[in-house]
Amino acid sequence: MRTAPAPSGVIDTGARIVLQTFQRGHGLAANGALTPETIQELLDAVARRRALGCTDHLTVSIPVSPAALAPACARLAFLAPVPHCSPETRPMSSFIFAKALKAVLVHEGGKVDHPRDPGGRTNQGVIQRVYDGYRARKGKPKRDVYLMEPAERDEIYRAQYWDAVRGDDLPAGVDYVVFDGAVNSGPTQSVKWLQRALGGVKVDGALGEATLAAVAAHPDHNALIAAVCARRIAFLKALRTWSTFGKGWTARVAGVRAIGQAWASGSVGPAPVHAEGGSAKATLDQARPLRAMAGGDAAIGGGVATGGLGGVLQQARDALTPLAGNSTIIGNIVAALVITGALITIGGIGYRFLAQRRAAAQADALDLAVPA
Repeated sequence: MRTAPAPSGVIDTGARIVLQTFQRGHGLAANGALTPETIQELLDAVARRRALGCTDHLTVSIPVSPAALAPACARLAFLAPVPHCSPETRPMSSFIFAKALKAVLVHEGGKVDHPRDPGGRTNQGVIQRVYDGYRARKGKPKRDVYLMEPAERDEIYRAQYWDAVRGDDLPAGVDYVVFDGAVNSGPTQSVKWLQRALGGVKVDGALGEATLAAVAAHPDHNALIAAVCARRIAFLKALRTWSTFGKGWTARVAGVRAIGQAWASGSVGPAPVHAEGGSAKATLDQARPLRAMAGGDAAIGGGVATGGLGGVLQQARDALTPLAGNSTIIGNIVAALVITGALITIGGIGYRFLAQRRAAAQADALDLAVPA
């Protein structure tokens, strides 16, 4: 990183507006002043874009002066920041990963051990089981995840989640949204949300070349991010723990969507906000059991057999039918039994139809096969 020289001179009103636009786009205080932080960010931005192969042909004269600074600011103000260069020219993955991780860590919070959180004892989003595996792979003894060091945390996030969803190969905004989903629900599930949102690709939870090609070809990453987040919410609602953590998950996903869409469009976006309960792990093993349809089947068919209500009605009707001609009352009873049997059958058909719809919706939310 180059050291920013001290600013000199006074910037005019037009250049100040451009400078404010640049500052807002790069997360700086938009005061329109040639502060050392602004100059440093400008120099870094130019250097990063050059290193990434972004053909902007930007130069900044040294020492920095208002006259030399304004043209570069004008260009950079309306160019996407570095993370939004095309994926194939993003070798500075550590910069992009660090930016995404910073936001994810806000959502994950600190040390938690909620009795209903399937992740159990957790520190900054890393559960004890994952930390144990990491330590074992490094040939180190087990220890409390609450003692995890920042370098360990970052390495776990990079290998376990970012690399697992090929974050370096995804476009800006989409990378963060899929990454955050992977941290909360696992890489496979997060990739499935992306694949379902894309349509036309195999939904297998593996982010391969076909999925990457579909993402690159998608005409609207803003809409794609919205669709991914909608799939994520549908999944979360199908979990047993929704009643406990639903409010936190909803707030988290809303924040992820807003930030992801902002990054996809080249903006800074809102600051991430931690929501109570939003860090609880949301995995497939917490899903509610798929709805069974045996009750409807029994009413339609199996219940007609001896021993079921339908069977009892059928036996009564068979016994009374020969007597119906000699008694109006018995005839009415037989007619009532016929109607009751028909209503049971119709009710069973209706129940099965509704159960099928509910089971199909639940299976769809969980990305599972629809039960027969």
